[in-house]
Amino acid sequence: MVSSYTQLLAQRYVGKLDSDADEFIAFAVDGAVRMQRLIQDLLAYSRVGTNQMEVTLVSSEEALSIALSNLSGAIEDSGALVTRDPLPNVRADETQLVQLFQNLIGNGIKYRGADTPNVHVSAVRRHDRWEFSVEDNGLGIEEQYHERIFGMFQRLHNRNEFSGTGIGLAICRKIVERNGGELSVTSQPGKGSTFLFSWGART
Repeated sequence: MVSSYTQLLAQRYVGKLDSDADEFIAFAVDGAVRMQRLIQDLLAYSRVGTNQMEVTLVSSEEALSIALSNLSGAIEDSGALVTRDPLPNVRADETQLVQLFQNLIGNGIKYRGADTPNVHVSAVRRHDRWEFSVEDNGLGIEEQYHERIFGMFQRLHNRNEFSGTGIGLAICRKIVERNGGELSVTSQPGKGSTFLFSWGART
């Protein structure tokens, strides 16, 4: 409601009052929109832990395709190229697996450098686990932040540079850990990042 009414104020009155009023309205709209996103992300984080998982045999190929469809706007705008190796079937909650792929690939597109974003998804069987890899050619992450980025509200960039609430990777880790796996990152600044997550090979 707050977001809707502040945006209505902006539409009706910006330019009709003085410059201070325009600035105040802009601040109110920005604050309301950011709060709305934060609440939505907090709810998404909470749902990962509280909703009962519908675990079935899921094609991770299909889950990735759904994630890419959801990211089609970002992919088209950035000219990103997303490639994949053959991916396995796994026992998972498909909605959460889609969300995991979507967040990791979305970050690879979002935190890009001067080059066109390239993201590659692969999986390797290691004993009783599948190890998935989501590799990008983006900005990269300094080693001192490799663990910090998975915490709640942890941002490495000013919100004027990149939008977001700093919850996305926390959601990813929660999804992976809820399925008995681990999520980590290897990265070098300026050379991109590779996010690795393990998943039980129960097929």
